[in-house]
Amino acid sequence: MKKALREETVSLTKAYSEKELNHFSNEIFKNLEQLQVFAKTKCILAYYSFHGEVHTHDFIEKYAREKKIILPVVQKDKLVLREYKGKNDLQRSAYGILEPTGPDFTNFSEIDLAIVPGRMFDRKLNRLGRGKAYYDKLLTNLSAFLVGVCYPFQLIDEIPVEPHDFPMDCVITSDEIIT
Repeated sequence: MKKALREETVSLTKAYSEKELNHFSNEIFKNLEQLQVFAKTKCILAYYSFHGEVHTHDFIEKYAREKKIILPVVQKDKLVLREYKGKNDLQRSAYGILEPTGPDFTNFSEIDLAIVPGRMFDRKLNRLGRGKAYYDKLLTNLSAFLVGVCYPFQLIDEIPVEPHDFPMDCVITSDEIIT
């Protein structure tokens, strides 16, 4: 079932133009900026968007001087974190994802808010990722407020959940904030 949902979201995403996806992304981050927890946040775990994900590049640039931005880096079967220092500090990984260079960031308790990508989310705050459980492993180390971000068509009523799946505190689309 999870595999079918992942395939469905890929085809749904392809039905939208880049302009439409950018519009959805901008609205998602406008909704995020309205949260009280965001106003108080000093350190954000985000991600540098990749194929089919909610676009984060503009958001990261907007807040990089005001808040500490931490981004994940894929190392073998896990994610390590590094601080974002600017576009010139990014290098393309074997997966084609732009990732920050520099020392690993290990002060997980400093992260106030985590912006988490997903293939789909549900109204019960569950997340369906790409299937490698990278984020499920990482999120167990955080005490941050977890925000799943997705396009409106990536939000469904229910996703099958397994014990290792990590729920969000909030899910945001361009149309809704679900808590």
